[in-house]
Amino acid sequence: MKVVLFCGGMGMRIRADNHSLPKPMTMIGDRPMLWHIMRWYASHGHTDFILCLGYGASAIKDFFLSYRETGSNDFRLSEGGKTIEMFDTDISDWTITFVDTGQSTAIGERLRRVRPYLGSDEMFLANYGDGLSDVDMNSLIRSLPESSVGSLLAVPPQDSFHVLGFGSDGRMTGLEAVADMDMWINGGFFVLRQGIFDYLQPGDDLVMNACIRAAADGRFTANRYTGFWACMDTLKERAYLEELHASGEAPWEIWKQSVPSMQLVS
Repeated sequence: MKVVLFCGGMGMRIRADNHSLPKPMTMIGDRPMLWHIMRWYASHGHTDFILCLGYGASAIKDFFLSYRETGSNDFRLSEGGKTIEMFDTDISDWTITFVDTGQSTAIGERLRRVRPYLGSDEMFLANYGDGLSDVDMNSLIRSLPESSVGSLLAVPPQDSFHVLGFGSDGRMTGLEAVADMDMWINGGFFVLRQGIFDYLQPGDDLVMNACIRAAADGRFTANRYTGFWACMDTLKERAYLEELHASGEAPWEIWKQSVPSMQLVS
């Protein structure tokens, strides 16, 4: 199944300078966020990728054009470097289509511009390119109702903010952590059918336009998930993901583990 990844974001909130790489190329360990996401999909058997490029497109292209399998796999070198025997590989079975979808294009329009590369596949996957999870992707695919043109992963908010309650006289009546409230946000993991294009107009956003229209017709689904999910919008969030990776027990690195069972909330 093809995987569409939106890679055109500038990542202004995570930049340390004015010359940063695109957000999907922000490093976690010695590999960019984009690689971690792609490796996660590949671990579920989905290795045909379509990259919707925008800001910093050349950096993404150059990364893969000069990719070294030896950077993330064990190998044996002999004959003074003339022979390299790989014990494992990570991207050798991937197919990657690179499509320039514009510098400031809305997500929905980026999707429209790569539609020809989806071919005749009825279903495909999509991801914002800035979030990681340990959800079982194939369970999400199987759970999509026949009547739906798509679904998204709904997760609890990760913010550390608190919501205040006030009385009519301005006195505070309560305080509750956002993460403890019965709230759900878009986790950015999509399972879509080609029917989503019936709800997508030129220049549209995928969620705020197409998904809302489809939901109004009863044709869009949200799967609530309470397992691991994290995005990388800020330097603090990047540090958290770096820490998990360095521990050797990053929940999304399922290529080092067995694929977990899905934890959906009915």
